[in-house]
Amino acid sequence: MKRSAGILLPIFSLPSEYGIGSLGAEARAFANFLQDAGQSWWQILPVGPAGAGDSPYASESTFAGNPLFIDLELLARDGLLTEEELASARVPAGDKIDYAALKKSREPLLRTAFSRVSGEAAEAARAFAEDRPWVREYALYRAAKRHFGNLPWFQWPDGGLRRHQPEAVERWRVELAEETAFEVCVQHWFFTQWAALKAYVNGLGLGLIGDLPIYVSLDSADVWSERGEFLLDKEGRPAKVAGVPPDYFSEDGQLWGNPLYDWEAMKRGGFGWWIRRVEGASRLFDVIRIDHFRGLESYWAVPAGSETARVGAWEKGPGMDLLGVLSSWFQGIAFIAEDLGILTDGVHRLREESGLPGMKVLEFAFSDPSNAYLPHNYRPHCVCYTGTHDNDTAAGWYASAPPRERAFAEKYLGVSGGENVRRALLRAGLGSAAELFVAQMQDYLALGSESRINIPGVAEGNWRWRLLPGQARPELAEEIRSQTSLYGRCPWIPEPESEPETIPAAEPEARPAAEPVANPTAESGETDSLAI
Repeated sequence: MKRSAGILLPIFSLPSEYGIGSLGAEARAFANFLQDAGQSWWQILPVGPAGAGDSPYASESTFAGNPLFIDLELLARDGLLTEEELASARVPAGDKIDYAALKKSREPLLRTAFSRVSGEAAEAARAFAEDRPWVREYALYRAAKRHFGNLPWFQWPDGGLRRHQPEAVERWRVELAEETAFEVCVQHWFFTQWAALKAYVNGLGLGLIGDLPIYVSLDSADVWSERGEFLLDKEGRPAKVAGVPPDYFSEDGQLWGNPLYDWEAMKRGGFGWWIRRVEGASRLFDVIRIDHFRGLESYWAVPAGSETARVGAWEKGPGMDLLGVLSSWFQGIAFIAEDLGILTDGVHRLREESGLPGMKVLEFAFSDPSNAYLPHNYRPHCVCYTGTHDNDTAAGWYASAPPRERAFAEKYLGVSGGENVRRALLRAGLGSAAELFVAQMQDYLALGSESRINIPGVAEGNWRWRLLPGQARPELAEEIRSQTSLYGRCPWIPEPESEPETIPAAEPEARPAAEPVANPTAESGETDSLAI
């Protein structure tokens, strides 16, 4: 990566009249904001169907897209929904997502739209499934799950289907043909809208950074259809599950409960499952952040049934056996190693051998001058964050930090007081030697802990924060650009090969090709104001 900057904002956090962010006009408007702000990257979280606790890291599929992200107005533009139906889906503005209400209201609308699909549109959906084998498996998994009262696959009454036996799979595929066709169509809508959004974002000279969770959920189409890749017994139950031991996020550790991989079997198969997985992610993102990178060196295995993650043991991961395959197979995709947590010499060696940039989190930095997360200790080949989606906002962090930590931060940054520290923290990241600096959108808005995205180890109430209409204002973009340019992180955006796709009526006017970015502080001499 060249020296650059980006902002972290999940898709679900975009403003919307329909209760959750989507892939339509507001997503394009935020991309425009990023370009105005001199950013090069938009970092988002996983975009699969959210699972337990509404978490994007507990999805029913590592390949599928979240139906809640489908833009309803784009479906209406295609004649699949009416204005009256759109009006029924609009909800009062608010900065928190009500997932329970969305799950009740959104599927009937999508089914209404599905009932109007015919002709070329229906054929396009079928062709989409034929080109992606995972779609057929996911569609049947979803249809069977609904048929069996939403039970997890390992509790389905049909033993043949539960064990994914070919005869049973084909029998149920015929039995549930209408339901599987609906699920295929939903995924076709998602990926069609995503491709259009990505083309628009890339046309502005911006790239997308997305997360690849290291594990998948036990109750997922992935485990159901490819059980041989995981450490499971004959009934599909794991003897050990994934988690992390006690750390700075949780005194009891984090008991994720995901099944563990059968790394030996995967290696014998040439890591084909991972190749397919990363190939799918490469259609969504320009840069892939490998979540829980340290688990590739060694992972925390917890006996199934444990109440916390305190009881467990480290077991050897695949290391360069896997990373070597991925780096050679996907030479056009950049990776970031999420090398946070309990790091050992082995983890550091693996990151260095793989050549991937690691992460530096400023909110973890202020203990003493030797802390590796302090900017003066950085090597350029890294990515600096104020905080990730698992951290508090910058303002919230300062408000709740221990007195000794706050005192050291003030001394190091040369300022005092929460607002001054927030601004100085952003400047410290922008001015660091890191190739890429990423801040949460909340940090530029000076929002507190009430706007935090996730609290690790807390099962409910996360993943709900949303940007309000009007918060991504032009004045804020100008101020962010001023500081981004001052520290040499503004891009020189090449002229796109073609005009970005626009959305009639709801979409802002298409932008002309961007001019080379000049330093906006050169003439005015201004280096600081409301944003940073």
